[in-house]
Amino acid sequence: MRLLVTAARSELGRVVVRTRGGDDGRGAPVIINLALQAPNTLLHDGHAWWPDPGDHILASTRRVLAAARREDAAFLVHASYAFLEGAEGGGKVGGRLRPIVDAAREAEEMVLASARPACVVRVGYLYGPEWRDLRAYRRAFQLGRPYWAGPRHNLHHHLYSNDAARALLTAAQRRAAGRRTYATDGTPASFADFIDHFARLVGRSRPLHVPARARPLIRFVVSELHMEAVELAATAAAAPRLPGWRPLVPSYREGLAEVVEAWHAQR
Repeated sequence: MRLLVTAARSELGRVVVRTRGGDDGRGAPVIINLALQAPNTLLHDGHAWWPDPGDHILASTRRVLAAARREDAAFLVHASYAFLEGAEGGGKVGGRLRPIVDAAREAEEMVLASARPACVVRVGYLYGPEWRDLRAYRRAFQLGRPYWAGPRHNLHHHLYSNDAARALLTAAQRRAAGRRTYATDGTPASFADFIDHFARLVGRSRPLHVPARARPLIRFVVSELHMEAVELAATAAAAPRLPGWRPLVPSYREGLAEVVEAWHAQR
C-alpha cells in the first residue's frame, strides 16, 4: 500500500509514520489526513488552535481534498475530533468553541460527500510520550504551579498516541467508504482526574487547581478555548467504534504510566 500522511512531522504524524513500517510505493495512494489533529489535545491550554480556527479547518480540508484529486488517491482517511460527540449529544458548547465544532462537522461532510472514497475517524484527545505539552506540565508541577482543571464531573474521550496511529492505519487498510467512526480508549475521564493522576506519577501528590473565581485573570495564561473545551463533556459512549480495531491502552491510567516509563527509558 502506498501511504501518504499529511502533517507527517507533527507529534501524531511521527507516530503514524513510525508505526506503519514499510511502504511498497505501489498503486494509487491512500491518504491519512492529520492536518486538523495538532490541537486535538487538552494539554496546550487552548494555544494550539489557529487564529481563525473555523476558517482554517475548512480551508485545510479543501486543500487535502484537492491533493487527493491530484494524486488520484484510492482512499482518504480524515482524522476528526471525538469531542464532537459531546456537542451533538447536547453538551455545553461555548462561544469560542462553536466555530470549531461547526467547521469540523462541515469538514467531515465535505470529505464524505466528495467524489473520492473516504471515511472519517473521530479521534479522542491525544497524549503520549511525544507530546511536548505533557512535558511542560511535568515542569510546571516541579515548580509547584497550579493548572486550570475544569469540572471534575465533566468526562472526555481520550486516546494514547500509539493506539491513535494503529486506528488510522487500520482505517486506511480496511477502506470502509462513507463510514464515520470513533477511536477512543473507551474510558472517559475528566481533565482534572487525568492531570491529577499524571502529577502523582511525576512526584506531585497534590497538584493545585486554579479556582474558578480566577477565570477573568487566568485568561492571560489559559485560553478561553481551553476553559470551554474542558466544560464540553462527553454525553455518551464514543460509538460506533472503528471496526477491526480496539485500544491496547484501555484508559488514561495505563497510558500515563507508559508515558512516564518511556521518558525514563530515554534518559
